[in-house]
Amino acid sequence: MMNENSVAILPSAPTLVRNRDVEHGFRQDSDFTYLSGFNEPESVIVLIPNRKQGEFILFCRDRDPKKETWDGRRFGMEGAVEFFDADDAYPIDDLEEILPGLMEDRESVYYSIGLNPDFDKHVLKCVNDLRAQSRRGARVPYEFVSLEYLLHDMRLYKGREEIALMRKAAKISVQAHINAMKACQPGVNEYELEAEFLFEFKRNGADWAYSSIVGGGENGCILHYTENSAELNDKELVLIDAGAEYQGYAADITRTFPVNGKYTVPQQEIYEVVLEAQNAAFEKVKPGNHWNDPHNAAVKALTKGMVEIGLLKGKPAQLIKDGSYMKYYMHRTGHWLGMDVHDVGDYKVDDNWRLFEPGMVLTVEPGLYIPAGSRGAKRWWNIGVRIEDDLAVTKNGYDLLTKGLPRTVEEVEAVMTS
Repeated sequence: MMNENSVAILPSAPTLVRNRDVEHGFRQDSDFTYLSGFNEPESVIVLIPNRKQGEFILFCRDRDPKKETWDGRRFGMEGAVEFFDADDAYPIDDLEEILPGLMEDRESVYYSIGLNPDFDKHVLKCVNDLRAQSRRGARVPYEFVSLEYLLHDMRLYKGREEIALMRKAAKISVQAHINAMKACQPGVNEYELEAEFLFEFKRNGADWAYSSIVGGGENGCILHYTENSAELNDKELVLIDAGAEYQGYAADITRTFPVNGKYTVPQQEIYEVVLEAQNAAFEKVKPGNHWNDPHNAAVKALTKGMVEIGLLKGKPAQLIKDGSYMKYYMHRTGHWLGMDVHDVGDYKVDDNWRLFEPGMVLTVEPGLYIPAGSRGAKRWWNIGVRIEDDLAVTKNGYDLLTKGLPRTVEEVEAVMTS
């Protein structure tokens, strides 16, 4: 896909300091993992089409017994070639010495400027070093092209092995949600349910794909609530948005269930409206339909349902047209899913919504949020409901990756009381 006379450059993710001399756990850049599987910081991928000595070059840290004693093992240049199929590997400390030569006489550089300002300086220095050698005939690349333009479109379409990893991430997440349902009861703290997820993820060789949201009662009406520090009360709901990351691929699931195992009538009214909206959105996930079709179906079902139970007043079509439904439903119905939770890939192509094609994976997550003080009747106050599942687009429709996790009122209550 690259121009013949070009070079692509991609740096690894940086290490991030948590506080003082403590670092956050290292998580490799998703694009870097996608191209190489190499999971070390201070690394750079260089791709050069038609290079006789080898097209895939990896700059990485050299082996260092002293540093490895403190910070863990490194693959080094030999390991980069042996285990990751690099054609050539060089020490990362030699990057500015070697990279200008690899860029010389190339017309285009595929590199996403601005994503990593510190590394931008290295790339620009290499270009300027080449420019300084123009009198000896060195030719400088004349254009920079965003590497994301090619790479992110590739990542949007998942292959069979990628779908298998996502199915595994979903399976682990499904079990964690079931564990949380069974562990939930009045008096339990939000962070205790969060611990159920961390335990299930780790015991299956996975990690969290994003910070878990565990919101009881009024906290369920905060879309990105992550404090997870409140006690769960009887006759309230708890909304949990949590998913595992397995070998670089994410799951993203939300369930909302009663703390005491039994939905009240108002809670069930709202839940049934959201569930109906999710079912309507599911039916729109198939090749030939476009990205916004599930959202439109969910909005239509949510608005109709709110009118039927009395949460909104008026004709559904007009309420949709003037945006009145957004008082209780203010987000989109889904997003792409993959190596990143909000995965890469354009939602529009040439100003038109993108059509679904086999291999795409997305979430479907309608919700309703009614904080105290809303115009709706008090019986619905502090009810926040979201139901989220992961779907892979297939040739004839979709494959529900998160199957096995209760969705209906009856299914949820059965698990919680079993």
